[in-house]
Amino acid sequence: MNSRFRDCLESSPVVDRGGYQYFINPLTDGVPSMSPEILEEVVEWMLSAGDFDCDILVTPESMGIPLAVPLALRLGIPYTVVRKRSYGLPGEVVFEQRTGYSRNTMSINGVKKGDRVVIVDDVISTGGTLDALVSALTDNIGARVVDVLVPVSKGPGTENVLERRGIPVKTMVDIDIVDGKVVCHTD
Repeated sequence: MNSRFRDCLESSPVVDRGGYQYFINPLTDGVPSMSPEILEEVVEWMLSAGDFDCDILVTPESMGIPLAVPLALRLGIPYTVVRKRSYGLPGEVVFEQRTGYSRNTMSINGVKKGDRVVIVDDVISTGGTLDALVSALTDNIGARVVDVLVPVSKGPGTENVLERRGIPVKTMVDIDIVDGKVVCHTD
């Protein structure tokens, strides 16, 4: 992994959100501004790691969007955003999602039964969003998740989703919060 992304992660401030150690980073929060070089590094990793034999890219709002858009443009694959509000459109699937620090209702539009889906998100921590999203896509819609790309893994979320769903989650870097600082672990 390039040292720019590692440096960017390791310089992230960490704040306490009700007992949950939350790191603030341009990739995962859009704060402070994202360097095009770091975004390109992450997108290049996704392009090299991903299995894009799919019909559509699916990304939960909001910070998966800046990753899904360049992938869609480069690959010529449509994307849809899983929103935190319902539009009431025909075929919309609404589901509940829970993270380490919040609980939301989310809505999927634009994914059909039989669609092959690649999920793109920014960070996985508890696995709550990803688990609920995969369940809604596979169980409620009848889509098939062919790949999951998440640049940053914090904590046990990746293993939890892998154990429960049997769907591989590809991550670029694993991080931990140690003494209020982000520590990166890469292969």
